[in-house]
Amino acid sequence: MRQRRSNGKELWQIFIFLSICCLFCTLCPAYASDSAIKAKFVYNIYWSGIKAGEATLSYENTPEGITITSTAQSAPFISIFYKVDDLSQSILAPDGHPNKYTVKIREGHHRKDKVTYFSAKSESNAQKVIYTDKLKNERVEFDLEKQAFDPLSAAYEISRRKLITGRSEYIDIFDNKKVYNTEVQVLGKERINTPAGEFDTIVIKPLLKSEGVFLQKGEIYIWLTDDEKRIPVMLKSKVKIGSFTAELAEGVE
Repeated sequence: MRQRRSNGKELWQIFIFLSICCLFCTLCPAYASDSAIKAKFVYNIYWSGIKAGEATLSYENTPEGITITSTAQSAPFISIFYKVDDLSQSILAPDGHPNKYTVKIREGHHRKDKVTYFSAKSESNAQKVIYTDKLKNERVEFDLEKQAFDPLSAAYEISRRKLITGRSEYIDIFDNKKVYNTEVQVLGKERINTPAGEFDTIVIKPLLKSEGVFLQKGEIYIWLTDDEKRIPVMLKSKVKIGSFTAELAEGVE
């Protein structure tokens, strides 16, 4: 029985990586002003050479605002032991600040159904954040003195910054009732090949801490296109149970 629980935990770590793949799928700042924009990207996820699942990123301008949606699903073989069907969605104001962040987690018997609402931070007013857990019937309000982002809107914010090799960017991420000051290290530039094509990229290393998106052991590296879109085309991580790779398989803009 102990071994079976351990395997379940290892598979759960695989799909924490799937969530990470969704987390730093960034949105191009130029898209924010295009009311007709709609795009979707598909990523294949491999664990030590075995296809473990698929992640998607889509974004579009909707009546509610700029909407970024990410999903993660386990491959059929993995689903026999540990099925994963996750969704996260961030709705942004025109300036890129978050309005609403939704998370629905289905991982084995594990369930989460949470929604977080954000107000804008101003010079005179704190940022109000309302966290709700639908499964636990929980509602908690926070007043934050610094502007915080949900994980997906944080990715959008980072994409708007000038990424310089050797310099780190920092951003405050609100997730699961906590604020994490997150460092993103900019390591350099590299040209890589993926199933979707060949890309000139910027390599970054986010030091993620928020629950559900941080591998407690191991590091993660992300290759973003070296242009204004900053699309993630590859992610890699090595952990105790093996190595992970996520590659862009297809994209439609």
